[in-house]
Amino acid sequence: MAVNLYSNKQKWKIALMLLAFLMVAAFLFVSNTIVSKVGEREKERARQWADAIKKKLELVQLTNRTFSQLRDKERKEMTLWIDATKEVSKASPLDIDPNLDFPFKIINDNKDIPVILLDDEDQVSGFINLDMDTAGYRAEQGTMDSKDFNKLLNDSLVKLANSWKMNNPPFSVEVFEDFFMTYYYNDSKEIVRLESERDSLLNAFNRELIDNKGLVPVLLIDAKDSSVIGSNLDKKEVGEKSLRATIARLAAENEPLIIDFQDGQKNLLYYDDSPELKQLQYFPYIQFIIIGLFVLIAYLIFSTFRKAEQNQVWAGMAKETAHQLGTPLSSLMAWIQLLEAQEIDPMIPREMQKDVERLEKVTDRFSKIGSGGKLEELDLVATTLGVVDYLKLRVSDKVHFVFEAENPLVVRHNASLMEWVIENICKNAVDAMEGNGTLTVTVHSSPEWAHIDIKDTGKGIPANKLKTIFEPGYTTKQRGWGLGLSLVKRIIKEYHKGKVFVLESQVDLGTTFRISIPL
Repeated sequence: MAVNLYSNKQKWKIALMLLAFLMVAAFLFVSNTIVSKVGEREKERARQWADAIKKKLELVQLTNRTFSQLRDKERKEMTLWIDATKEVSKASPLDIDPNLDFPFKIINDNKDIPVILLDDEDQVSGFINLDMDTAGYRAEQGTMDSKDFNKLLNDSLVKLANSWKMNNPPFSVEVFEDFFMTYYYNDSKEIVRLESERDSLLNAFNRELIDNKGLVPVLLIDAKDSSVIGSNLDKKEVGEKSLRATIARLAAENEPLIIDFQDGQKNLLYYDDSPELKQLQYFPYIQFIIIGLFVLIAYLIFSTFRKAEQNQVWAGMAKETAHQLGTPLSSLMAWIQLLEAQEIDPMIPREMQKDVERLEKVTDRFSKIGSGGKLEELDLVATTLGVVDYLKLRVSDKVHFVFEAENPLVVRHNASLMEWVIENICKNAVDAMEGNGTLTVTVHSSPEWAHIDIKDTGKGIPANKLKTIFEPGYTTKQRGWGLGLSLVKRIIKEYHKGKVFVLESQVDLGTTFRISIPL
């Protein structure tokens, strides 16, 4: 049964990752919900804006009809006034006719409609109801003589009369035989006042609503000819040259809304998301990036601290182990000397001496781990062969060793630590074969690396375990701390700047480990 001291740690990591994922998902859901609600609200505001435009147009149409009716009424009044004027002009100044009272009344009642009367030669014959102070106008001209002043006044009135023709066609009346007078008139003062108030209200409406820059960007166009009905966009964006591009841009952001007018005309309302909404859409992702950067920085800092702490623990443990082994080794050496002085079989102290030397080597290994092993230019083949020869005599005779190598292969390494690495992997291979099989050790090189391949015919390593076998605490044995392969990786990677990994593994067929040291 496999025992992994770090399994609980891995479970906690997965649990925390799932929790973080759920928190992120919840935050995204909430933020997207808020964005959706804000978007719907802005859409409704755009629709309300279009409805306001619709109401404005309806109001304009209504007022235009009203003013048109008022102008028709005033034209009838002008016709009546002209007829009354003609009747009065026909009478002799000495005539006293009671029937002229009504025409005089009509003439005198006109105190609101401005009228200018011109003869055939465009000379002013008279005018009424003009907001003109003739005396004040005369004073403004200074020393101008009467003739020049009268001509200037006449020209000014003729110009004013001609400007009225656009809204109110003049009346041409034959006063006497072959003598015509033309009556020019303008809207009454009341109509002018009402139109001025209407235009003032519409301008305020435009400033407050239609041209409102605080509203989302909107564009209302006629569906038939794409003419602009209303917009709060910059004038350059709704000009003839850029209108199509603006419509395409807004259509790509949001599907246009259809606005129906009273006359059955369908119009299209294009709108864009507000800058605030766009910022709100991207804000969660920006926030996550910032949080992720902080987490990454924190992880790197804590990983550095943890690695430094682990290094101190490794070094401390190695030094303490070497120190603890020193005392019994000294005692054993003394006992060997005592045995050699006795008359016993000389093979016994000789074999004991070999084991003591082995223990001294182990002590040296731990000491070098704690203090950092010195790398030297040595023959890697000789180092590897020494380990193989040592293991042949100390493992089951059912294990067949095969050694293949280039001769020699000089590589910068620490012989003692490298022996430990090879020995550790070989022992694991023997355990995997359960003391029966073939162990092949091959030393070879590539242009940049020196390789040691250790191949066994054991039970292999499952694919899902290949990434965990070098982790501290991983073991398949009932006894042990699972630190062997972790030490191997540490020695190769940190001290020799190399790599150690599973080159190939098949269940029930065997495993090949590769140690690579830079040349």
